[in-house]
Amino acid sequence: MSDLPAGDRPHATEPSVKISCKHVWKVFGTDVASLIATDGSVDEAAFDDGGYIGAVRDASFDVFEGETFVIMGLSGSGKSTLLRCMTRLIEPSTGEIYFESEDLMKVGEAELIDMRRHKMGMVFQHFALLPNRTVLGNVALPLEVQGLGRAEREQRALEVVKLVGLEGREQYYPRELSGGQQQRVGIARSLAAEPDIWFLDEPFSALDPLIRREMQDEFMRLQNVLHKTIVFITHDFDEAIRLADRIAIMKDGAIIQIGTPEQLVLNPATDYVEEFTQGIPRAKVLSAGAIMRAVDGDSFAGMVRADIAIETQLDEILNADRGAVFAVHDDAGNTVGALPRDVVVNLLSSPQQKE
Repeated sequence: MSDLPAGDRPHATEPSVKISCKHVWKVFGTDVASLIATDGSVDEAAFDDGGYIGAVRDASFDVFEGETFVIMGLSGSGKSTLLRCMTRLIEPSTGEIYFESEDLMKVGEAELIDMRRHKMGMVFQHFALLPNRTVLGNVALPLEVQGLGRAEREQRALEVVKLVGLEGREQYYPRELSGGQQQRVGIARSLAAEPDIWFLDEPFSALDPLIRREMQDEFMRLQNVLHKTIVFITHDFDEAIRLADRIAIMKDGAIIQIGTPEQLVLNPATDYVEEFTQGIPRAKVLSAGAIMRAVDGDSFAGMVRADIAIETQLDEILNADRGAVFAVHDDAGNTVGALPRDVVVNLLSSPQQKE
């Protein structure tokens, strides 16, 4: 793994760390234990010489409370293996994983199962709904496992079914639902236990493009309501930039860059990251705050928001006269910078280059 900064935190204030990975490895091969030193580090020379497969290689990062942290990469990059290591569905070969400051690697099996039941929600690509259970029965299943009484679990399940937009379909069976509706049931089931952290492994990749877009919109609506801490796996950069506060890009088991969508587009750390970002329209990703200049004067053609994608304000900017400058305002209406029209035009027309 390259020695790259973890990227800016998602909020101006200092959020608490929800889950933290430190030098996590998952290695496949013969006698993996011989690679691990007493301090937990991996003998990388022996690794390279021994024909081992590094599904996850020296992954270190923090996920902050309330953020959507997207891990992305092509098939075989290690992203799903890393997520399963974070929940210990797969045991890491070495490394440290902390959940709310508790060392998951030292947690016993019974306690780990209890944490998964009460604090972790999981959604996978395949819906895995029970065909003999109704929507309500599927959603209530985690609460039944927790031992809640029927009335209490069904009341909670009804609330979550309504939250994901399936009100009126509580007594439907999975076979009577569309693919998007089945995925909503899976999402509702994972939320029923009110988890502290939500793990989603390519939850929309099996859906048709239009349904997938709909589910992304639904996901963003839910996050605006619930403010969950989310680890989201995808191979689609367009999906990542729509959903993420920060993105970690993986290749061959290693994390090669972590940053906000804006940081990855403006300053890709490697040619590999640049390939991911090249096809993304910059106006779709960048906000005025990311490219604004220092204020020089007080004559402005208009106002743009610092935290909103330029794409949503593009017509006003491009329809202004050449040489026009816009005031950039924060949430409180304060002028925090200036955005010349020419900067936007040059940004949209010039090829992307690493800074």
